[in-house]
Amino acid sequence: MAHPGPLQRLTRLLRHRWADGRLRRVLTPEVLQRLGQRVAASERRHTGQIRICAEGGLPLSYLWRGASARERAITQFGKLRVWDTEHNNGVLIYLLLAEHAIEIVADRGLAQRVPEATWHTLVQRLGQALRAGQYEDGLTEVLADVSALLVAHFPASDNAPSSNELPDAPVLL
Repeated sequence: MAHPGPLQRLTRLLRHRWADGRLRRVLTPEVLQRLGQRVAASERRHTGQIRICAEGGLPLSYLWRGASARERAITQFGKLRVWDTEHNNGVLIYLLLAEHAIEIVADRGLAQRVPEATWHTLVQRLGQALRAGQYEDGLTEVLADVSALLVAHFPASDNAPSSNELPDAPVLL
């Protein structure tokens, strides 16, 4: 892949800085609160942990070196400790507004049980909702889909209720 020229880098930088302000207009505190409640309700049904993380634009250091949304999602997967769950079944749903990028990162416990095509389908469906401006509806739908996968592979048991290992509130960077 060819390295971007100065004009492409500047264009990307401006797009990312503009998207920073837009993020808080589409994901309001009320929307974030409802999404956090949905994550909490979901996690009572399985032993997995789900985090939602969104940012308008990448930090300058990522832009400078041409890093991808996937690289940033994997970094946040680690920083938010999604990888550090008891059953290795955490899932990060990551949105990067500036590039209309969606990444779903699943820990190895779940990733080895769910085909890559399933994750791709979820990303495509969420992308359609976001393009239509339906941020809350799209995130709610993908959250329900991820929850169904976790319930199928890691259901909560009556004997051992699931513990909440990570915060439920979405993270805006």
